[in-house]
Amino acid sequence: MRTLLTVFLKELVDNLRDRRTLASALIMGPIFGPVLFAFIINLSIERSLDDAETTMDLPVIGQAYAPNLVRYLESRNIDIVAGPADAAAAAAAIKTGLYDVILVIPEAFGEQLGNAIPAKIELYSDSANTQGEKEARRARRALNSYNRQLASIRLSARGINPLILRPINIDDIDMSTPSGRSAMLLGMMTYFFIFAMLMGGMYLAIDTTAGERERGSLEPLLSLPVTRTQLILGKITATCVFMAFSLLLSLLSFYVVLRFMPLEQLGMTPNFDLRVVVAAFWLLAPFILLGASLMTLVASFTKSYKEAQTWLSVVLLAPTLPILIVSILTLRPQLEFMFIPSLSQHLILVDMIKNEPLNGLHVAISVVSTLTIGALLTWVCARLYRRESLLG
Repeated sequence: MRTLLTVFLKELVDNLRDRRTLASALIMGPIFGPVLFAFIINLSIERSLDDAETTMDLPVIGQAYAPNLVRYLESRNIDIVAGPADAAAAAAAIKTGLYDVILVIPEAFGEQLGNAIPAKIELYSDSANTQGEKEARRARRALNSYNRQLASIRLSARGINPLILRPINIDDIDMSTPSGRSAMLLGMMTYFFIFAMLMGGMYLAIDTTAGERERGSLEPLLSLPVTRTQLILGKITATCVFMAFSLLLSLLSFYVVLRFMPLEQLGMTPNFDLRVVVAAFWLLAPFILLGASLMTLVASFTKSYKEAQTWLSVVLLAPTLPILIVSILTLRPQLEFMFIPSLSQHLILVDMIKNEPLNGLHVAISVVSTLTIGALLTWVCARLYRRESLLG
């Protein structure tokens, strides 16, 4: 143990001396990721809230042909402004991006409406334009509401109850909780945690393997009175320490930035206090050994620092792919998923954010299976370092 500790401290000190690499590993992943995530979510929330409250300008051609419609649109927080000369000019204005949405009311609108004929109006927009499509949906909702109101008036004028057109009254009962709704938005946090964790140890895993081989310091190191198993275990342990620190930093960064996100305005209350932060750290901790041994194993087969970076960039993506797939499919935790590292941690962490009771068997299987795979990869690394071809 004393020899292993010596190797561990040696790798620890060497990595601490490289301040530029250390800053890249412990700042770009654990801190920059949560800050960027919070900035994007805050921007999306603010824009969605502003769109519902701000006044929208709607260019209308033929305002004089539908004064009641114009007044109704104005009552829906929509300002009616003058549009292009005609429909052809409206189409050209949409294509060039001069306007996002234009409403065209034909001259025959009033006559068709008076004769109980479906009156035609045209709404010009570009669905490829995100902002334009958003304003078009808002205008379309207002027009559909006016359409339903006219239909109700016509039925009432003929002595027919408008409710006859609603044979079924659907009452939506939302069983979600504020914490559960927040998981829809914050479920991707596991991706940032695992990515930051791997980033925290990647450079050390490369430097202690491919870096030493490239510098020519591996052979003198192997000639020292230390077994190769102790040597590789010391290197993996040092990588684990930096990965653990990176994970803790990422968890605390998310804990802080969530305090500045207006999720309550969307009816969301994330369950991510300090108690959950500690629980999440111990839940993800078994993945530290797996990640450190996997990166060390892959880097050991490379001949140079640059080659190791190329291969480990692919390794960084591998554990996050199951999380992306499950997030898209919105799968629930199942027993067979608990045997898959990173995926099991993600599913359990989402339940923690939802403030739902955890399945003890799921947690146990996740921890044991992840530690088992990590120990197996560590054993493979130890076997690899016993081979003389390692120096070649």
